[in-house]
Amino acid sequence: MATDTHYKLRNQVIYEVFVRNHSAEGNFQGLQKDLARIRNLGVDIIWLMPIHPIGELHRKKSLGCPYSIRDYRAINPEYGTLEDFKSLVQNIHRLGLQVMMDIVFNHTSHDSWLVYHHPEWFYHNPNGEIAGRVEDWTDIVDLDYSHPELRSYLIETLKLWAKEGVDGFRCDVASLVPVEFWQQARAELKKINPGIIWLAESSDPDFILKMRSLGWNAQSDGELFQAFDITYDYDVYHTFQAYLHGQVPQKEYLFRLRQQESIYPQNYLKLRFIENHDQPRIRSLIFTEECWRQWAAFSFFEKGVALIYSGQETRDPKQPSLFEKDIFDWGTLDPETSNFFKKLSAIKKESIIGRGYYQIHHSSPLGVIRASYQTKPQILQGVFNVEGKCGFLKVDCKDGSYRNLIDGKEIQIQDGVMKLQNEPIIFYGETEP
Repeated sequence: MATDTHYKLRNQVIYEVFVRNHSAEGNFQGLQKDLARIRNLGVDIIWLMPIHPIGELHRKKSLGCPYSIRDYRAINPEYGTLEDFKSLVQNIHRLGLQVMMDIVFNHTSHDSWLVYHHPEWFYHNPNGEIAGRVEDWTDIVDLDYSHPELRSYLIETLKLWAKEGVDGFRCDVASLVPVEFWQQARAELKKINPGIIWLAESSDPDFILKMRSLGWNAQSDGELFQAFDITYDYDVYHTFQAYLHGQVPQKEYLFRLRQQESIYPQNYLKLRFIENHDQPRIRSLIFTEECWRQWAAFSFFEKGVALIYSGQETRDPKQPSLFEKDIFDWGTLDPETSNFFKKLSAIKKESIIGRGYYQIHHSSPLGVIRASYQTKPQILQGVFNVEGKCGFLKVDCKDGSYRNLIDGKEIQIQDGVMKLQNEPIIFYGETEP
C-alpha cells in the first residue's frame, strides 16, 4: 500500500454506479433521485463508472462501452452537462458521502480527441498503425507512456476533476500503466487534496502472465501498492469462481485469501466483492437466498473495502449490458434486503475492523468459513455457513451466550462448540486467557 494510506478505509463501503442503467432517465438527474436510498444502505463512497463521451468509431453495439472514451475532460451529453455533474457531486457531499471517478488511462476510443491531436502519444503496431495491445478490445487504442507530455496531460486532467470535488479515482486496467506514472500522479494530486483515494483495477495473474509473455509490462498487485490505497481482489476472485463451480475445494480459495496476509504490505487493502460490472451477478452462481446472504456477509467482513454493485441489492441474477440501455430491475428491491446491507455496513464501521489483527481460520469439514479480528482482549468473530450445512463448529471462544450483530439473536457456545445456522453470524466473543 502507499505509505500514507489511512487505516479507516478498512471501514468503508463503496457503491458502484453505471449511470446509463441506474434509472429510466439514465442520467445524473435520475441518479440524484436515488442518493438518499443509497446512503441509507450505509455506503460511504459512490463510484461513478466512466461519465465521458463514448467513441463512435468501432463502437460495440449501439451505445458503446463507457470504457472507450473520446474526451477525458468532457461529460457524456447523454448524462447531462458539466453543471449537472457539479450538482450531483454537491448533493453527494451534502449527504456526507464521497465521489470516486472512473478513469481509463490505458487507452482511448479510436476517434478520441487525443488520437486526432496527439497521434504520437499512442502505441503503433509493426505496420505503423495506432492500435491496441489486447486483441479482443476492438473498440480502443492504447496510450504510449514513453512520452512525458502525455503524462503531464493526464495528470492535469486528474487535477481538473479533483478541483470539481472528486474525492477519489478508480483506475481502469491499472496494471498496464507504469507504476511510476501512478506514483507521480498521486504525489501531484496530494497537493490539491491529501485525502484523494486511489483504487486500482489490478489484473488477475493469468492476464499479467499473458501480457508479459507478449513483451509488455504488466504490474502485479505488490507493485501497484506502491501508489494505490486499494487494489482489486482479482488475485483470488477466479479461484472463488472455480470453487463455486466445483472445480477446486474451498480450502484452495481460503489458502489464497490467507496468502494475501503475508505477500502484501501489512496494512494492505483489497476491494472485496462478489460481483461487479465485469463479472456475473452473484445470484447467477449462487442459487439459494441463504447462501447468498452468507457470501454477502463474508465479503463485508473481510479485511478491505466492501463493494456493492448497483442492483446487487435486488438479488437479480441477470448481468446488465455495458453496451446497451439495460435498466436495473428495481422492482425486486425489498426492505429486508436493504436492511441486511445496512446492518453489514454498520458492522463494517466497528473500530476493531479498522485496527484489529485479521485472520482467516482453516476450512471446516462442513465448508464453514470462520474469520476474526482481534485487539486483545477483544475479538470479533465471523462464522459463514456458505454451503448451508447442518452441524456443529468448534470456535476459539469462552462458553456462554453471545449476540449476533446481524440479526440480534443469541448464540450459545458450550464446550467450545456452536450450532451452525442458516444466517451468517458475527459476534464479539471472549477468548480463553
